Amino acid sequence: QVQLVESGGGLVQAGGSLRLSCEASTRTFSINAMGWFRQAPGKEREFVASISWSGGSTYYADSVKGRFTISRDNAKRTVYLQMNSLKPEDTAVYYCAEPGRPSTTAQAMRVPTSVASWGQGTQVTVSS
Repeated sequence: QVQLVESGGGLVQAGGSLRLSCEASTRTFSINAMGWFRQAPGKEREFVASISWSGGSTYYADSVKGRFTISRDNAKRTVYLQMNSLKPEDTAVYYCAEPGRPSTTAQAMRVPTSVASWGQGTQVTVSS
């Protein structure tokens, strides 16, 4: 069972920044795509960003494009989500996601059905 441990969430004012981190226990981290999703109260879990195993390909939800950046450090088995120009509508629990199979592409990671393992989530609250 893959363990994903997120950190970096918190309370920030609109316009501020946060960086989320997700450390993975899997030895196959360096050959797997990774992703971030979020879930706001009363809403379904939605895709935020994904990244290929090499970091060469990234995908973003339209709502965060230009403000969020996903990156990874394979030596540290860690994926990051840098969030800038935060808005109150970004308030949600953010989840790290791992596909379980190296054949799953970053593009495919845009849907929850591609996810094999989830982190416990980290709360991000943006005040207006």
